[in-house]
Amino acid sequence: MPPAPSGTAPIAGVSDTPVKIGTPYEVGGKEYVPADTMDYDEVGYASWYGDEFANKPTANGENYVPAGISAAHKTLPLPSYAEVTALETGRTILVRINDRGPFAKDRIIDLSRGAADQLGITDQGVAGVRVRRVFPPETDRALLRSGRSAYARPVTSDGLLNVLRKKLGLMPKPVAPVQQTAAAETPPAAAPVTRAKPANNGRFIVEGEGASPVTNPKPQYWSGPARTTLPTGFMVQVAAFGSKARADALASKLGAKVYASSDSNIWRVRYGPYSSATDAQSGLQRARQNGYSDAKVIRADR
Repeated sequence: MPPAPSGTAPIAGVSDTPVKIGTPYEVGGKEYVPADTMDYDEVGYASWYGDEFANKPTANGENYVPAGISAAHKTLPLPSYAEVTALETGRTILVRINDRGPFAKDRIIDLSRGAADQLGITDQGVAGVRVRRVFPPETDRALLRSGRSAYARPVTSDGLLNVLRKKLGLMPKPVAPVQQTAAAETPPAAAPVTRAKPANNGRFIVEGEGASPVTNPKPQYWSGPARTTLPTGFMVQVAAFGSKARADALASKLGAKVYASSDSNIWRVRYGPYSSATDAQSGLQRARQNGYSDAKVIRADR
């Protein structure tokens, strides 16, 4: 067995128990049903999200560590483990899934920056991958829980890679590569205004479509407490979170504002207000240019 990989110090409060599956939820009119799928094995595209969510809670309540080797998935249990193979190079890594997402329609997994670095796709932003659920030994689990990488895994054979690449070639290519994907939660984690049942942990509501963060946002966002009094007119609903910290992080990236629900359980990221639905089209276009294709114009008092 090779020596244990080096990496970050152990992370407090990270455990593989209890395992959380969660209840069904809906994003953009599509229902996702979390399940304990033992033989999960899919080909598709992976994206990654980085430092903008450092130390913010993931869907299972742990803090996100950008340098750690973790990932977000739509339906697999939290936590669970998956083998991710970059189809361009055959490089394979082991990741620990502790978050929900991504909800861009052309991606099947959202990797932490550390995982993307290890897989070699950081510069690509989006890359073709195979994601296969695995049940690694405790030695690998402990390394991933501590924020370090697991032991090296074999490179995928050329024969299998060719089969997987052909399968990937039958799928639509990503709309546009992104350098970092902000996994944003939406009401019922990151765009639509559909409602969903909350997961068992009480933090995650539902994550919406991943988006490319604005590199140099204009300083227009609301930097104070989330607003509980809604204005009149119209607004553009971009995303909604069960976590105020994540809503604030996304709003600061997009130049948007944060509004809290009356019970402060949902934190909505919005553009506006606008005096008319016609005026709101500019905000809608802005949201979609940032990758939130399911953003919608709504009445401001909703």
